[in-house]
Amino acid sequence: MTSADTNGVAADSPPTARLHAEGRWLVDDANRVVLLHGVNNVDKYAPFVTLNDGFTLNAQDAALLAQHGFNTVRLGVEFAGLMPQRGVIDFAYLERVKAVVDLLGAEGIRVLIDHHQDSMSSVFLGGNGFPAWAVTHKPLPNEPDVGWPLNSATMLSLNLSWTDFWNNKQGLVDQLGNAFEALASTLHGNPSILGYEIINEPWPGTVWPTCIPAGCPLFDRRLQAVHQKLTDRIHQGDPGALVFWEPNVLWNELVRTHIAEPPITPKITSNDIVFSFHDYCSFSEGAIYLGLPPALKATCGVQHDTMYSNFDSFQKRAKLPAMVTEFGGTSDAEVVARTMPRADQRFLGWHFWHYQSSFPPNAPARPDPFSGELGRQLVRTYPRATAGIPGAMTYDASNGAFAYSFATRPSTAPTEIYISDLQYPDGYRVALTGACALSAPGDRLLLLKAAPSALGVNVTVTTGTGAWPGC
Repeated sequence: MTSADTNGVAADSPPTARLHAEGRWLVDDANRVVLLHGVNNVDKYAPFVTLNDGFTLNAQDAALLAQHGFNTVRLGVEFAGLMPQRGVIDFAYLERVKAVVDLLGAEGIRVLIDHHQDSMSSVFLGGNGFPAWAVTHKPLPNEPDVGWPLNSATMLSLNLSWTDFWNNKQGLVDQLGNAFEALASTLHGNPSILGYEIINEPWPGTVWPTCIPAGCPLFDRRLQAVHQKLTDRIHQGDPGALVFWEPNVLWNELVRTHIAEPPITPKITSNDIVFSFHDYCSFSEGAIYLGLPPALKATCGVQHDTMYSNFDSFQKRAKLPAMVTEFGGTSDAEVVARTMPRADQRFLGWHFWHYQSSFPPNAPARPDPFSGELGRQLVRTYPRATAGIPGAMTYDASNGAFAYSFATRPSTAPTEIYISDLQYPDGYRVALTGACALSAPGDRLLLLKAAPSALGVNVTVTTGTGAWPGC
């Protein structure tokens, strides 16, 4: 639902109900298919998720994100924050997380709680996530630690610790389950919660070499079992919540997943699981972290196409909703532009990596990070809520040309299309078949009402002005 501010720009009201899964779609309480565009905000180091620390989002950030049409944030939480000592929950941390969820929800932004880790723990160079007490094998004497992201592949101690986790040695999965249940109980029923993500970029441990090149079915069986166990614990605290599952992180290196691939792993029959995957190119990442020539990025298209082919195969068998919960990695618009059309083609929502507060305490506001070419790619015209079943969608970031078609179905609210606030310097024009516009010319949300006899709707948005197809 929306209201209009004094400038005629549609502003979001807080969500009144959570989204639910319906086949491959995420659906709201008005029976509309919802598409989510947003950002990551992951505070990796203690004291974690503290308002007005210059990193965690505050009310001004929430307003800026909403202004640019973002309707979701992937908010990082860490095992080290949830349970800094074995068996001891930090309830003050849970309340800080809840405060940020409520703050974002007030701007109509839904929050995915991301259990984040990199290289497992700060015990390892550049790592974060698990508390030190949950790391069963500390670095060995004189063991080289090249730091995140490569030390997962090079350190025996780190790999042994991951293997112990997956096998629930010392009850580590159970303890994480206790932490998840406490977090979920704190957020129980909060309508601004999109869902909970079990673990960011899970690493296979000592068996990781067996995953290349065709995947590691035996490990994926273990990964799926642990994910299901932790999903059950989340549901003890917050029944029915959506839970996001990631494939093992070698997915990013074109290794396909065997999750939900009978007879290797059980088929997922739950209707509350969402597939969460990341879209990175090895050559882009190599340019960032290893100093590889930036020109190698030109070859990334092949890697992206292979990754999305792997996704298409997974979705065909699993039939789950899905989101690209990380992509980008830099402020390079060229990198972002490779993800956008592939996600649009599949009607996939996404979270851009990364956004931290633009409003640091006791300092001038930072420049809007969504200005310039990066903003033209990310701040897109898109259908946030469709009173029907999505068909084809295209968007040209160079000129704002948008086209969308969908089949109608009963709904108690209109279709909502967010109109980019960075495009259309001379206004925007709308062409419609099968519907009329409830909103006024220039409104930031284009609201469509399907004609009673229409089986489908086609809409285009372009720059300029023209006759308004009002109801």
